[in-house]
Amino acid sequence: MTDTPHTPLLDRIKRPADMKGLSDRELTQLADEVRAETVSAVSVTGGHLGAGLGVVELTVALHAVFDTPRDKIIWDVGHQCYPHKILTERRDRIRTLRMEGGLSGFTKRSESPYDPFGAAHSSTSISAALGFAVARDLGGVVPEGLGDAIAVIGDGSMSAGMAYEAMNNAGHLKKRMIVILNDNEMSIAPPVGAMSAYLSRLYAEEPFQELKSAAKGAVSLLPYPFREGAKRAKEMLKGMAVGGTLFEQLGFSYLGPIDGHDMDQLLPVLRTVKARATGPILIHVLTKKGKGYAPAEAAIDKGHATAKFNVITGEQKKAPSNAPSYTSIFAESLLQEAAEDDKICAVTAAMPDGTGLNKFMERYASRCFDVGIAEQHGVTFSAALAAGGMKPFCAMYSTFLQRGYDQVVHDVAIQRLPVRFAIDRAGLVGADGATHAGSFDVAFLANLPGFVVMAAADESELKHMVATAAAHNDGPIAFRFPRGEGRGVEMPARGVPLEIGKGRMIREGSRVAILSFGTRLEEVEKAAEALAAKGITPTVADARFAKPLDRDLILSLARDHEALITVEEGAVGGFGSHVAQLLAEEGVFDNGLKFRSMVLPDIFIDQANPADMYAVAGMNAEQIEAKVLSTLGVSNIGAQRA
Repeated sequence: MTDTPHTPLLDRIKRPADMKGLSDRELTQLADEVRAETVSAVSVTGGHLGAGLGVVELTVALHAVFDTPRDKIIWDVGHQCYPHKILTERRDRIRTLRMEGGLSGFTKRSESPYDPFGAAHSSTSISAALGFAVARDLGGVVPEGLGDAIAVIGDGSMSAGMAYEAMNNAGHLKKRMIVILNDNEMSIAPPVGAMSAYLSRLYAEEPFQELKSAAKGAVSLLPYPFREGAKRAKEMLKGMAVGGTLFEQLGFSYLGPIDGHDMDQLLPVLRTVKARATGPILIHVLTKKGKGYAPAEAAIDKGHATAKFNVITGEQKKAPSNAPSYTSIFAESLLQEAAEDDKICAVTAAMPDGTGLNKFMERYASRCFDVGIAEQHGVTFSAALAAGGMKPFCAMYSTFLQRGYDQVVHDVAIQRLPVRFAIDRAGLVGADGATHAGSFDVAFLANLPGFVVMAAADESELKHMVATAAAHNDGPIAFRFPRGEGRGVEMPARGVPLEIGKGRMIREGSRVAILSFGTRLEEVEKAAEALAAKGITPTVADARFAKPLDRDLILSLARDHEALITVEEGAVGGFGSHVAQLLAEEGVFDNGLKFRSMVLPDIFIDQANPADMYAVAGMNAEQIEAKVLSTLGVSNIGAQRA
């Protein structure tokens, strides 16, 4: 559906400064129009819908009250930033969201001065806001100036320890800064943990902050609905004796909870805070993810991430699947293993759907743990599960596992604990761009002593790797797999454990050997077919393991060919680097082997569809073919063969 909504007021707003003359009633209308524009834009582009819809009123109120870009609004994660982008000189490009050359789906410093800090991973905003506040007070200079620092963080992000580290420091420094707790009782999945229960109690019981304010003669500072609190003086005095909220104990002035969809509450509170705040203040705002768009409100994930959709019906236009996804193969394979071994359990960090563990959770609820956005805890929790005699599968996206790296080293690897790391979203992932690319896991895991590191070349191999991990009790083991569909290969009924550190031959050839690690094997095979048509028949092998390497296979490939090329979906320092180290140690280069390693380039690759991203990386079939020809010294097929 390409019809754009009727937005007469929004059409007049090019930048936040244009909102300053609007009445409160007009700001409420503006919010309605921004919501309609957000729904319309995401219906065309796909993307993260629900989070943005939940903060429409808050976004309008913040830009109306504060002086952006001098005042810094720092959106945590950034899933909710589409309304912000519409209001900050980017509406004309909003229908390029997440597309090649288009707007990022997250805040991005290089995109706009209204994006003071880049986001995509959670729980960073309070730290960033404190940094801006301190920079301001120390005389820092930036082109837009330094005013107030406002962090907007969701309740789901509050499960990460970093948020508390930042609040603890902010409470100590006592700098003027504002934290808005956007409490929608969601992260990507429904929230888990004692913290979410605590927040629920803050508003399920009698709200009390307004009562405390009333006692101090500050009734006038509160939105009208909260002034009723003054009538309940006895309850108020009783509440005061409790000692305040957790946030107050951390050194923040706490205000709330307030209705995040009511401009008559939001605007007065924000104006008052702007006028009077001296130290750190936390405003607790209640919102609904997906607010104002019925299909999103009705969805289990509240419209967290959608494909292109029909605005009227909400029906998503997903391309038909030709093969099962790698994620679903992992999930089904793990269920098979868990059915036969009651020691197998699963851990995820707020991504039960994304990692496929929702199925495991349904069947084996007592053995499946969603720890919330808390990757550090998730890794160490898995380590102790292993130490306690269980067989934990720690299922995280590659880019999120980075958040728990010290725990992988200190709590898992050094102790040689048999944690099974199921690493989803390996390689380049498309529309989420650089922030979600699984580029570094092979490099940061394969350098750890005692780690086994695998990568599936297709969905059948993935099934075998799940079985391999389940059977492996001698230290940590990891297997990685990409987003999206498999190749459609024939699937075994059951996975069979692989011999650790053994690869497989795919096709025998001569002169040049291509050693693939991971799902680039499909592109390698295409390149081999194209080369065969030109009279060059490469040997192709699937390494399966980056650690331990298949020493015999690699040395035989080096011995029997004049050139060896490694291919992997990862950054420099990974599989190819380990192969080069082996070859160097064995003195293979002394005999004149031509060696090349195809890795992701030393850049962060911007969002595009994955095939185009791999073209930028130089790792599609045509580029692999070209690499073979150049390595052999064949600049064009008409040239003489060396």
